[in-house]
Amino acid sequence: MLGPEALEVEDLFSLLGLEAAVRPGWDGGLASLVRLAPDELGERLQARTPQAWRLAAAFELGRRAAAERSLERPLVRGPADVQRLLAEVVRGEEREQFHVLLLDGKHRLKARHTVSIGSLSTSIVHPREVFRPAVRAAAAAVLCAHNHPSGDPEPSPEDVAVTQRLDQAGKLLGIPLLDHVVLGDGQWVSMRQRLALA
Repeated sequence: MLGPEALEVEDLFSLLGLEAAVRPGWDGGLASLVRLAPDELGERLQARTPQAWRLAAAFELGRRAAAERSLERPLVRGPADVQRLLAEVVRGEEREQFHVLLLDGKHRLKARHTVSIGSLSTSIVHPREVFRPAVRAAAAAVLCAHNHPSGDPEPSPEDVAVTQRLDQAGKLLGIPLLDHVVLGDGQWVSMRQRLALA
């Protein structure tokens, strides 16, 4: 028997009691809805308050399930692994978020920390904020990532400067920066590869 994965989005909405939800209200796709507050969801979907809360709860459960999966200590070998771990975390975000992944000696994920949440186009990051949790957790290495809400992962000059500062700080502390990945919409750029860091 097929499960919910076989249903159309409108059918899934119907199961949540949102029969009135019509696509013109969410022409940006599901990604345009996932970060909305319940009152905004109700307005966008022409739904009553209990229905909007039900949908907001479903989105939140999905986020928490994705976050739990990301903490199952997977191996983090490169940018594709970072994209897999963080895509759901940053999807639909309208501001830049800077994350640091703390890794053990075998490059398994120990923890993930949100270092900063910036503006629409910038995220202010200082090396001490990135390496403080790494030192406390006795991480063997770190891997950083941030999203570009525009969906274009092309690094900015600020991204280059931050990467170089973090690389230097990691060498001084003995906690190497394995990479800094810029996440876009289904795409990414590895700053290690782009800058050919040693």
